[in-house]
Amino acid sequence: MIMTLRWYGTGYDTVTLKQIRQIPGVRGVISTLYGTKPGEVWEREEIKALKDEIEAAGLSLSGIESVNVHDAIKTGVPERDGYIANYIETLRRLGEADVHTVCYNFMPVFDWTRTELARKRADGSTVLAYTQAAVDALDPEKMFASIAGDTNGSVMPGWEPDRMARVKELFAMYSDVDEEKLFSNLVYFLKAIMPVCNEFDIKMAIHPDDPAWSVFGLPRIVTSLDKIKRFLDAVDDPHNGITFCSGSYGTNPDNDLPDMIRALKGRIHFAHVRNLKFNSRDDFEEAAHLSSDGSFDMYEIVRALYETGFDGPIRPDHGRTIWGEVAMPGYGLYDRALGAAYINGLWEAIEKSETRK
Repeated sequence: MIMTLRWYGTGYDTVTLKQIRQIPGVRGVISTLYGTKPGEVWEREEIKALKDEIEAAGLSLSGIESVNVHDAIKTGVPERDGYIANYIETLRRLGEADVHTVCYNFMPVFDWTRTELARKRADGSTVLAYTQAAVDALDPEKMFASIAGDTNGSVMPGWEPDRMARVKELFAMYSDVDEEKLFSNLVYFLKAIMPVCNEFDIKMAIHPDDPAWSVFGLPRIVTSLDKIKRFLDAVDDPHNGITFCSGSYGTNPDNDLPDMIRALKGRIHFAHVRNLKFNSRDDFEEAAHLSSDGSFDMYEIVRALYETGFDGPIRPDHGRTIWGEVAMPGYGLYDRALGAAYINGLWEAIEKSETRK
């Protein structure tokens, strides 16, 4: 596996490449052209500048998260073919730049949902959290306003102000899109882009829905093993794969995370490893990566990745805010550095115990 850290780029991220380079075992970053909008073709010069900046810091650009999918593609309106053509051209340019892993999602309206960005824990750290009761009490148009005060001035991915200003319009766009139609539109999109993915060996790694159930009545199609297998079978190409995000799939306690990893051997192109603490089935919060701090057995998750031969990029995800750091919630330096060290330690212990048998 290749240990990485997500980095939003100069001007967007409080964490610097110099700091990332000093985290033991971190070899690359997962980045994006954060200023681009869904549907735009990425400029070759901007891709090159991003890659050059990362490599100058002694790291590699290990993948892109995300090349966002335009809502016209997700809703299947006639304009989608033009936006798919743009997406294909962006993938072509990434392939030409020797980038071979792309994370994306196919979630309507909200890329992810949390009801708190700074829930205080007993140790004084603050974390992202979710309660179903809070969602049920909210008008979706006021969702962003309810958390905006805790962003620390950051532009949260998937919650960009211009997008949130169009929430009512977006809900109208998806009014007649159910799970079957959304699934059909995903398959249409994937079949269209697979030729360029095969040409440039680009592994498409869909991110799961977060949380793993419908929010505000919106359809969700990447939530469980059965649903993943369905879309992998529908576009049975090795370049069509998934981002295994333990925190997203793990929002549903019925998902057996190590079992899912083993069942999806060969189709996991990217891994997000994080822990959640369940206070009840409808109330969870982000935890430290350490197993005992949350509800997941992190050893078993990492062991399943090791045993299935996972060799792609992996990153710690959604760290706590600790030690007085002011950063994008979930994406500060300190706790993610601890997470990277912990995951590397698990991997080394598993690897050595297996090779010494």
